[in-house]
Amino acid sequence: MLIALENVCKIYNQGQANEVRALSGIDLSVEAGSMLCLKGPSGSGKSTLLAIIGCVFPPTSGRAAIAGKQLARLPDRFLTIHRRESIGFIFQKFNVLPELTVLENITLPLLPLGISPRERRQRAKTLMERLGIAHRENFPAGQISGGELQRVAIARALINRPPIILADEPTAHLDTPLSREFMAIMQQLQAEGKTIVIASHDPLVFEHPAIDRQVAIQDGRIHVP
Repeated sequence: MLIALENVCKIYNQGQANEVRALSGIDLSVEAGSMLCLKGPSGSGKSTLLAIIGCVFPPTSGRAAIAGKQLARLPDRFLTIHRRESIGFIFQKFNVLPELTVLENITLPLLPLGISPRERRQRAKTLMERLGIAHRENFPAGQISGGELQRVAIARALINRPPIILADEPTAHLDTPLSREFMAIMQQLQAEGKTIVIASHDPLVFEHPAIDRQVAIQDGRIHVP
């Protein structure tokens, strides 16, 4: 399994008065090349689970193996390296820097990896052409449309060529046609072998035919109807 979680728990502010148990007893496995949707209301634990899968932080307890690495065994520095090599993130609010150009935003994840400027530019150009935003290369990101921003976010997630793509409520700020367009792109990436995990409560996402499996999260646990 590319992603394997066993009895995963996550507690914020452990031992303090404001302690919050965000996840409890999560068992989850995701095969390489599949597309999974984590669904549930706001505050259910979806984003925390996505962050653990994304190697942002290890679980408080339990085992989490992501792309062949046990997270609990990795010091913070190596956790960061593993995240940069294995994970591509697509955020709910895109998280682009409006003053930087489209090209600069897309290449940002490559800056810590020691990749040459020429290689960074070539990778970005290939992705921009594929996603139909090559004509926006030198535009400040703050001057392009919402649909184009989503494509910038997708290109940025793909620039480090990760095996795993994670998306947190990616259609929250998109209209129906753009949401369908987003899912069509995810379907193409899945066909190319990417493993995709999407956290969403949007029926257009979790009912999409490309979704191999839905996992409902409720109060920090996997909910089985």
